[in-house]
Amino acid sequence: MTKPTTLVATWGDGLFAVTGDGLTQEIAGQPVRGLAPDGHGGALAIVGPHSLRRRGPSGEWKTIAASEFELSCCVAVRDAIYVGTDDARMLRLSLGGGVLDPLDGFDNVAGREAWFAGFAIVNGQRLGPPLGIRSVAANSNGTVLFANVHVGGIPRSLDGGRTWQPTMDIHSDVHEVRAHQTDPDIVAAAAAVGLCISRDAGATWTIEREGLHASHCYAVAFSGDDIIFSAAADPFAAEGRIYRRPLKPDGCLVPVEGGMPPWTEGKVDTGCIAANGSSIAVADRVGNLYVSDDFGRAWSCRSSRLTTPSGVLIC
Repeated sequence: MTKPTTLVATWGDGLFAVTGDGLTQEIAGQPVRGLAPDGHGGALAIVGPHSLRRRGPSGEWKTIAASEFELSCCVAVRDAIYVGTDDARMLRLSLGGGVLDPLDGFDNVAGREAWFAGFAIVNGQRLGPPLGIRSVAANSNGTVLFANVHVGGIPRSLDGGRTWQPTMDIHSDVHEVRAHQTDPDIVAAAAAVGLCISRDAGATWTIEREGLHASHCYAVAFSGDDIIFSAAADPFAAEGRIYRRPLKPDGCLVPVEGGMPPWTEGKVDTGCIAANGSSIAVADRVGNLYVSDDFGRAWSCRSSRLTTPSGVLIC
């Protein structure tokens, strides 16, 4: 059986494909982020500030839309692609349309006026990303959309993006939202307050942090019967840790072992945990890529020379 390809996007060195043969650069010299499945076995990515591209079966990338707005993340849902921006807009690309149309309903989310940028003051300098959409997701049957606003909680839409409603306190400071691949009711979010889990498609959330060394969670993915996620002491921590939690309601948060180092070099940020079938990939801040082919029981380091990863995807 052919092993899946792991794509690693970086903030400055483009995008790499990791296969059994090693590391191949597919996009060079541009920042890449927002990796997502295209719904047809391929991949989507944000290349540079304004370009949405799709990966073909031979590894070639083609621009399918461009925008005046700075794009940040995307998700494919049925015959549409939803794209978030760095200034907290939501855009929609219809099948065959070629144009990213703003969704005005997202501008009218209740409580939007209280959203704020996730900056921190370090040594007198204001650091951190602008107010924007950090991740987007859709449940497994495509009926519910989720947008992770930083910092603005997780608005959701039940009508294809026409209207949006807030679902959690914006001060939870969410860094990534993911929906389960097959159960339309299960959603997880990595937030500064801990691991957030919904079992009713985002209508309500529970927050878990018992067992964590620090509550700041950044990346999250579903693998088999587990949630895999990362935590660090703060956005600029020198080390982080990878945890798992069983999907069953009474599960506990425990560190991932089996060859995964006890501490990652820097935090594992938004988008930097990916899962597909039994395969999982994790990229830390300094460019170490850890992979597992057995639902995270055993791990190996596949690369240590990726410069500032911004996301991973297994396809």
